[in-house]
Amino acid sequence: MATPRADPAADPEVEGFLALLAARRAPKTVDAYRRDLRALGDWLGGPPSKATSEDLERWLAELRAAGLSPATIARRVAAVRSFFRHLILLGARTDSPAAALELPRRRRRLPRTLSAAEAQRLIEAAPGTTPRSLRDRALVELLYGAGLRVSEAVGLGKTDIDLERRLVACTGKGGKERVVPVGRHAIDALRRYLAHGRPYLDRRHRPELFLNAQGGALTRAGAFLILRRLAERAGLEPGRVHPHLLRHSFATHLLEGGADLRSVQEMLGHADLATTELYTHVSDRRRRDVYFRSHPHARRN
Repeated sequence: MATPRADPAADPEVEGFLALLAARRAPKTVDAYRRDLRALGDWLGGPPSKATSEDLERWLAELRAAGLSPATIARRVAAVRSFFRHLILLGARTDSPAAALELPRRRRRLPRTLSAAEAQRLIEAAPGTTPRSLRDRALVELLYGAGLRVSEAVGLGKTDIDLERRLVACTGKGGKERVVPVGRHAIDALRRYLAHGRPYLDRRHRPELFLNAQGGALTRAGAFLILRRLAERAGLEPGRVHPHLLRHSFATHLLEGGADLRSVQEMLGHADLATTELYTHVSDRRRRDVYFRSHPHARRN
């Protein structure tokens, strides 16, 4: 390991890179890259911009020896590579010492999903007419019917839903806005909630669409608890059911129904098509399982 030379936090090139990164990436990504570059600077004992290929090879070897997960190592290498590409574009360097780094192979886990029948059971677990029951039904219908992230759903305002045109305008990662179509069942549930549920919860004249029992904005944690409660009523494993499971199910069921990949990507708000392509593998696996269960010449012993 290199001997300490200077404070890595004082590297103006890192700060300039992070300032530009903040204009096009989510705050969490910028914070992660800041931590990764600071960790590299601490290890080097000097500015990350002065690292050589040999430095980075030793650094990568130590990360592996420390038992860090492949995903964590891959993110740290991505931060370093992005930083050196920035320096090349500025003319501060003519080469990237991170270009030849070999990444550990990452095992891509397929997203878990509910079957269509399980999703229906979860929705039907909120059948009541109380304000909270109407809210719960509208929330689960919207998460499954529009594929929203939980942060997008609880961040919706009353005016973000167009009931007549069956559209929802939401703000996703990195502050990106998108408009997603909403199914008839979700729109019907939202109509009932807005007419007969929300007025009784809205004691503070809040702008948010979903409110809690005290009249404040529903939180992410509150949405998780609602789904866990519904899962118990539906006879599903409560620990398995969470808002993102409904988003996974939304995407998988669309693809199984014949939707094209680009359209699903736009509805999910994915920046990278490869992220959406994971759901095609789930669909392929389901079709294969159905085939082996159903065809008389293909049934497994």
